[in-house]
Amino acid sequence: MERILVTGGCGFIGSHVMRELVDHGYAVRLLDSFVEQVHGGSSYEAEPEAELVNGDVRDRRMVEQALEGVDAVIHLAAEVGVGQSMYEIARYVGANDLGTAVLLEAMIKKPIRRIVVASSMSVYGEGLYIAPDGRRVGNARRNGKQAKSGQWDLFADDGERLRPIPTDEEKPVDLASIYALTKFAQEREVLIFGEAYGVDAVALRLFNVFGAGQALSNPYTGVLANFASRLANGQSPMVFEDGEQRRDFVHVRDVAKAFRLALEQPRASGQVINIGSGNAYAIKDVASLLAEAMGVPELKPDILGKARVGDIRNCFADIGKAREFLGFEPAHRLEDSLDEFVHWVRGSVALDKGAEMKRELEQLGLVS
Repeated sequence: MERILVTGGCGFIGSHVMRELVDHGYAVRLLDSFVEQVHGGSSYEAEPEAELVNGDVRDRRMVEQALEGVDAVIHLAAEVGVGQSMYEIARYVGANDLGTAVLLEAMIKKPIRRIVVASSMSVYGEGLYIAPDGRRVGNARRNGKQAKSGQWDLFADDGERLRPIPTDEEKPVDLASIYALTKFAQEREVLIFGEAYGVDAVALRLFNVFGAGQALSNPYTGVLANFASRLANGQSPMVFEDGEQRRDFVHVRDVAKAFRLALEQPRASGQVINIGSGNAYAIKDVASLLAEAMGVPELKPDILGKARVGDIRNCFADIGKAREFLGFEPAHRLEDSLDEFVHWVRGSVALDKGAEMKRELEQLGLVS
């Protein structure tokens, strides 16, 4: 039986990864610092199947303790949130980039065969587009002037509208937020380390992950959790821009499976791989679907007509590489999984902090 260390293992994705690994015969050790914004200050109920080390990934002593007797690492520990990263810069760079550096240094003399790091679709900036003449456009970006004037879509130099298409891993990165910068640094740190020390290294670029266990009271977590918090408190979901922006939503159980496969598949070593559903959803449609599932269809999306600094228009996954290198196939579509998600929301405490988040960003000039 192999022992796997999961950093950030008590969080939303980490808890599902732990369950996936245990169910497939692995011994699991969790390292987590229980950040209040994510865990809400609640006490953690230890899982009998997993060993827990309570500590920060930046604490070298705790990390070395957690690595004892470990065969492989899944590195999830990170601060998450595009908007918040734009003003809590030191916090994000410290937790994400320094935390990864401490982990890798502590691994140098350990007999660890593989590390899988959670990267993010945010590293792409805007997703991939195609021009009317059929050209792939991988460097599309809106400027602040366009956002302020309500020009949400992207256009070619000749004024023709660009059409979004699934984003593959060949699309160049375009780091539009501090969060994206830190996630790209994490993946590069891990891949460079793996090549230098002969450790198999894999980076999974996660798209919008949803499912039971998201931090409903953290306004900088996933968009579906934010919508659920608003709806559970009798408020309309807040939708930036015009709501037509499109994203890919992938179920957390599919993500957990992808991490296990990334540990097991030899061909994945050295690869950067998208993990998504392969489907594109307009954000306002997602808000309406969730309101209907929660029994409050009258709470229509509140279309703000404003953009946040660092936000992009469209990005959804091409998962061909995940199919090829991991044998990955998503099993849980968004529209078929909302009843389960709503059941979990109704049994949870959801503090609506969406208005507070919006106010913070506006005061800092990060909404236009």
